[in-house]
Amino acid sequence: MTYCVGLFLDEGLVMLADTRTNAGLDNISTFTKLQSFHRPGERMIAAMTAGNLAVSQAVINLIQDGLPHPETGKPETIHTVPTMFAAAGLVSAAVRKVYETHGEAMKAQGVAFDVSILLGGQIANRTMRLFEIYAAGNFIEATRDTPFLQIGEHKYGKPILDRAVTSATSLTDGVKLALISMDSTLRSNLSVGMPLDLLVYRNNSIDGVETHRVEDGDAYFRMIRERWSAALSAAHKAIPAPDWLHTDAG
Repeated sequence: MTYCVGLFLDEGLVMLADTRTNAGLDNISTFTKLQSFHRPGERMIAAMTAGNLAVSQAVINLIQDGLPHPETGKPETIHTVPTMFAAAGLVSAAVRKVYETHGEAMKAQGVAFDVSILLGGQIANRTMRLFEIYAAGNFIEATRDTPFLQIGEHKYGKPILDRAVTSATSLTDGVKLALISMDSTLRSNLSVGMPLDLLVYRNNSIDGVETHRVEDGDAYFRMIRERWSAALSAAHKAIPAPDWLHTDAG
């Protein structure tokens, strides 16, 4: 399984993905699910993938190799699309192309065509955007009212984001919240695992992008885990008991 989360903030983007893939309890591997396509001064686009690894890799390869534009017929790649909306359309077309090529064969083998992708970034002189592309090749977009998107095993980390993330959240706080969300998922689902890949992008900067791999044993992530656990424990203990509950104090 997988957990990937993207935060769409006024200050920029926070994108975080785990790296665990598995095909059964005895076949667990590590693969990078976060890919960036950065051309200094021109564009910064990043994609995170969940689902069938072969499908995900085929889609990522196709958007780099190129697909014919539906109107001009000329090859178009993630490095040449003029807008982020066109980038989302390209990824969607790649998903449909992979299904056209492999979908029926996968179905005959009892393998689900399962893929979802978070695509975020900015092209120079354009607006920063964040999209979620589905297995059907359609997509939705994050907004100020819905400032984060998740794919994969999202249910454990979502309550934290629902309560704390707004479009006005700073990039620094966004990183902390994304890591807390990931920690909650790691604690509750063994199919999501370390290391983690993090990308932070500052809005309207194109080149203001930082990446970091959080390895197992990372000191900052360990501190996040310990402080969050302690804060939760202290918070629930500080809440008064309900006045209708009568327990034996002895």
